[in-house]
Amino acid sequence: MTQIDYFFAPMSPFTYLAGARLEAVAARHVASIRYIPIDAPALFPRTGGQTLAERHESRKAYRLQELRRGAKKQGVPILMPAPYFPVNPAPASYAIIAAAKAGGGDLAGLVQAFPRAVWAEGRNIAEDEVVKDILGAHGFDPGVADRYMLAAAETYANNLEEAVSRGVFGVPFYIVGDETFWGQDRLDDLDLYLAGKL
Repeated sequence: MTQIDYFFAPMSPFTYLAGARLEAVAARHVASIRYIPIDAPALFPRTGGQTLAERHESRKAYRLQELRRGAKKQGVPILMPAPYFPVNPAPASYAIIAAAKAGGGDLAGLVQAFPRAVWAEGRNIAEDEVVKDILGAHGFDPGVADRYMLAAAETYANNLEEAVSRGVFGVPFYIVGDETFWGQDRLDDLDLYLAGKL
């Protein structure tokens, strides 16, 4: 079975705009998805980029236009500004890693829920009660992140090193074998590639 390695950040607006389209692509091509949350602000300077705060005003302005247009194209609401952005992505990332280890719930739904909480619901995904609520809503034990916290923290750090070593420089980022796709707006290309058309 083909595997899609999905590098993402749970607070990223572009991860939010991806929605469930990756899962639809994977289902069409009977592919599996490996969910790999990473620390995007730590990734950028290591791969030639800049954190959002350090970017030129013209880049910041263009990003806002892209988000507005992207949300309209996908037919989803977006809070601009989101009341809890920027936000520490580690608690949500640990929860996703712990949930994947524990199993038994809707992992894809969980991955999609955290950025939706930030960008559509105005919630603070760094708060313990929000993380536990989202875990429970997707069929996971709300305490799973607490039980696996140390292991999840180690995995989260390793995920960043894997991302850097494999050429990931932004989020969301999709890898199939040696083929790389950056951005939710490249999901159609990923679909075509898996269909043997690219």
